[in-house]
Amino acid sequence: MNDGILNISGYRFVDLPDRDDLREPFLDRCTELDLKGTILLSPNGINFFLAGEGGTVNQFVEYLESDKRFSGIPIKFSRTDYQPFRRMLVKRKNEIISLGMPEIRPSEFTGPYIKPLDFKHLLDYGGDILVLDTRNDYETRIGSFEGSLELGISSFRDFPDAIESLSDEYKSKTVVMYCTGGIRCEKASAVMLNAGFEDVKQLEGGILGYFEECGGSNWNGDCFVFDQRVALDYNLAETDIQMCFKCREPLSMDEQNSDHYVIGEHCPYCATIQH
Repeated sequence: MNDGILNISGYRFVDLPDRDDLREPFLDRCTELDLKGTILLSPNGINFFLAGEGGTVNQFVEYLESDKRFSGIPIKFSRTDYQPFRRMLVKRKNEIISLGMPEIRPSEFTGPYIKPLDFKHLLDYGGDILVLDTRNDYETRIGSFEGSLELGISSFRDFPDAIESLSDEYKSKTVVMYCTGGIRCEKASAVMLNAGFEDVKQLEGGILGYFEECGGSNWNGDCFVFDQRVALDYNLAETDIQMCFKCREPLSMDEQNSDHYVIGEHCPYCATIQH
């Protein structure tokens, strides 16, 4: 029986002074296993999105576990009937999630986690919290938690400036923030705590972790992902959302049916109106 392609993702903030030495062994092992995707290595951690046959993906996880610094990384799994990545890349970066604030080091200081089921309970029973979406505007447009506050940012680097515009009354409230898989919140929570917000929690495992434990309760729409699938529903299945080849905006079915959408040329977000 062919179970299709197994997709995995995970991250960890950990000091990697040997970052440069790790690149070739990771690339060689992934190439041997015929995996595709991306591994990001920085002096402060690892972030990966990989896909391949189930047996070879499991062999990669065993290889990852052989380095105690990567042992026990929480890994998210999903399946597709095709390979969602075009090639295998191992990149050396200054940051595994770009913020531009080197003083923010989640391996040393970050906000506490809240479990998905505990977050669901707060949402179900109307807890007095501020639910904050740390993602970019094109992500929030296709799906979000009910009642969440969106910052309208186009890049995570805009997050520190965006929270400066939040009302001071929020600084004494419980803030529960979320992103796709949790990695952005590791840094975002530290930024908010440093900015004077008193009680900042991050959703453990992000939206995808919530879907795994709680399904689609309190969620509206789909969840944007950074690969060819574009978006997943609460069952972690690919949806009908497509991406504009020109401007990279995700497009709903209504937007795909728009007169302003021509595949490979333009969409309602980047169409040039002819006069």
